[in-house]
Amino acid sequence: MKYTTEKKQTIVLYILEKIVAETQSLSKVVAETFNISTNTVHTYLNELIEKGIIEKQKRGKYNLVNTHNEYTFKRSAGDLISDTLPYEVCLEKEIKHLGENVRRIWSYGLSEMVNNVIDHSNAENMKVIIIQNYLKTYVLLMDDGVGIFEKIKNHFDLPNLDEAICELFKGKLTTDEANHSGEGIFFTSKMMDVFLISSSGKIFTSSKFEDDNILDISSKVKGTCVLMSLSNFTHKTPKEIFDQYSDIEGSFITTRIPLKNIFDAAPVSRSQAKRVCNRLEKFEEAILDFDGIEWMGQGFAHQIFVVFQKAHPEISIVPQNMNDSVESMYNHVIKTN
Repeated sequence: MKYTTEKKQTIVLYILEKIVAETQSLSKVVAETFNISTNTVHTYLNELIEKGIIEKQKRGKYNLVNTHNEYTFKRSAGDLISDTLPYEVCLEKEIKHLGENVRRIWSYGLSEMVNNVIDHSNAENMKVIIIQNYLKTYVLLMDDGVGIFEKIKNHFDLPNLDEAICELFKGKLTTDEANHSGEGIFFTSKMMDVFLISSSGKIFTSSKFEDDNILDISSKVKGTCVLMSLSNFTHKTPKEIFDQYSDIEGSFITTRIPLKNIFDAAPVSRSQAKRVCNRLEKFEEAILDFDGIEWMGQGFAHQIFVVFQKAHPEISIVPQNMNDSVESMYNHVIKTN
């Protein structure tokens, strides 16, 4: 039976996703899912092998084939002048076959991160590593400059690196207000499927990431390591991401703070709440994402939803993804004040 190109692509993507997930009895699972024969599945697998998309490890086991390219840029050689150069030299040719929306996201994201290296890191060397398979593209950007968290901590006279990471989640944070809006990391982190910054033994990430090999690489970087990953088939666009956090005129008015990425345990204290609230007056709306937070203390909740809210009634504070325990404490402090 011949399938439409769209149907065949759906089956192929499903096969590849199951390979990544190390699904047992791969052929049987695919055959049952699409109501096709295992012989048909084997035909697809052989085609993927012939095209160099996957490789067979042993009976019934396959891996996606990754390409790996590295590039080095030196400030002394005049390489660290243009923030678009690494995209044009390293990445553009690797993603030219992908959708325009994917190319735009990568153009924006990589250029913004390179600009941070050029203008803020004082780095002499920058390395770009591109790893790609049929499903995803990964970009690692590493420099030997001043670590980003250390730079933020020192510039804003913050007590520790954790405070610097907390501020970074909010956006509108820059050590050079005359020349930068402080939006690059915020919006890039929202566009990517995976976004991670490693520096000074600390990690900033807006997503779950458990690849020990990548984390091992980043831990050895002297300055800052940025990891970005995006599906080659994503439907996201830069515009829709900007629109989520901007008003009708395009101004950056909304921030989203994933609390589980800031606190190692349940937030309980007023001092923790003050960390969250710092600089929120720069926004009209602050979305506090409680996903992964099991409970919160009364002091933490009261400081944000009563004390800060009364002091800044013009700011809309929106809690999201609260479980029953968190919502109960939220309702408690709201109703008792």
